[in-house]
Amino acid sequence: MSGEEGGGTKVNKKRHRDRIDKTPVVLRKCIVTGEERPKADLIRFVVGPKNGIVPDLEERLPGRGLWLSADREVVETASARRLFARAARQKVDVPEGLAERVEALLCGRTMDLIGLARRSGNVVSGFEKVRAFLKEGRKGLLLAASDGTRGGRDKLLALSSDHSELDLLSSAELGQALGREQVVHAIVASGALAERIRREMGRLRGFRAGAEKLEVRG
Repeated sequence: MSGEEGGGTKVNKKRHRDRIDKTPVVLRKCIVTGEERPKADLIRFVVGPKNGIVPDLEERLPGRGLWLSADREVVETASARRLFARAARQKVDVPEGLAERVEALLCGRTMDLIGLARRSGNVVSGFEKVRAFLKEGRKGLLLAASDGTRGGRDKLLALSSDHSELDLLSSAELGQALGREQVVHAIVASGALAERIRREMGRLRGFRAGAEKLEVRG
């Protein structure tokens, strides 16, 4: 009897995991490329009260969403070819420098999330502290300053089970997010905040000219 109950518990746990694993990925179509991609890879825009195109990074503003791939060239193409108006089926006002505005918003969101992770005790910074974190076998999202040297980054990557890093923020930007003048190396402990940072930096990658892509090895 007890064996049957134990077996039932295992089956229920497996079914619960299956439901989580099969959570559908929400797709949206880019109005420039026509490709359907996960929402996490796109930027939502809406038409504001004065018919101005407004980036809606949090995806909460009312109105019909106009979705673009998170890429500078795509946003510039939509602006130049009046594709926002075509998709919205109305006259719209596209502000100058829209791509730069989106980049600034994404950078700010990323820095805010890193700051939130710091305040919640989920970040360590500095080469030695990050190395100690990884030597303990702990997992996290490696952050490296875009203007830092490659040598130290490679040493930390060799210790990380994730074998990936994000290097889109400068040492000054990373330092500002962490309440210091400059930071070259940091790591965010695995969890919901780390995944939110990964998403925002993934979208930011498409707007930073000359920035390296998310590096995944192994």
